[in-house]
Amino acid sequence: MFQLIELLAVLAGATYGVLLARRHRMDFVGVFSVAFIIAFAGGTLRDLFLDRHPLFWIKHDEYAVIVFVLSLVASVLPRIPSSVERWLAVPDALGMGLFSVVGAGFAIEAGTSMFIASLLGVVTGTFGGVIGDVVCNQIPSLFRPSTPLYATCSFIGCWVFLLLQFTGLEEVVAVVAGLSVCVVLRFAALRWNVCLPAAKSGSETATEKT
Repeated sequence: MFQLIELLAVLAGATYGVLLARRHRMDFVGVFSVAFIIAFAGGTLRDLFLDRHPLFWIKHDEYAVIVFVLSLVASVLPRIPSSVERWLAVPDALGMGLFSVVGAGFAIEAGTSMFIASLLGVVTGTFGGVIGDVVCNQIPSLFRPSTPLYATCSFIGCWVFLLLQFTGLEEVVAVVAGLSVCVVLRFAALRWNVCLPAAKSGSETATEKT
């Protein structure tokens, strides 16, 4: 089941990467690179932390082929309608949720604690986007105080999945619940611009007092 979820996560992540690269007017090499990074970087870090070999996208080489074909098709299109780009948050949220749940699941299977599994779920679900933003020469949205909740949604969704699985519910129920929480929280954060409070510097605090 986790392999199916992983495939869906790769498709969602690659789709987000393709749209992001096209927004930055990249050629095929750029589109494929960004899509590849976003689809595989988070899972690669997870596999390295868990000492899982070969890496998941090397073991399942069809994943890389899918990303390549998707990037090639997108690159030959003269332009992507702006109406499609407005839905960029959809594959982003789906990819984050799918990768988070599968990352936490693989971590638990490897014998980690639930807390470590939740952290690795967040790494799997969010760090592809972090590295993708760096490649696109912008501050990763995950680290911007103005970004609506992202890693927080992943963390909460991972815990829903892990706790439901711990209670003995069927795995499919735990997966769907964890994924749904991730995605719904992310869309809610985007809709109402819910952000974590940013830490204030000493100079800002002094200014407020004066």
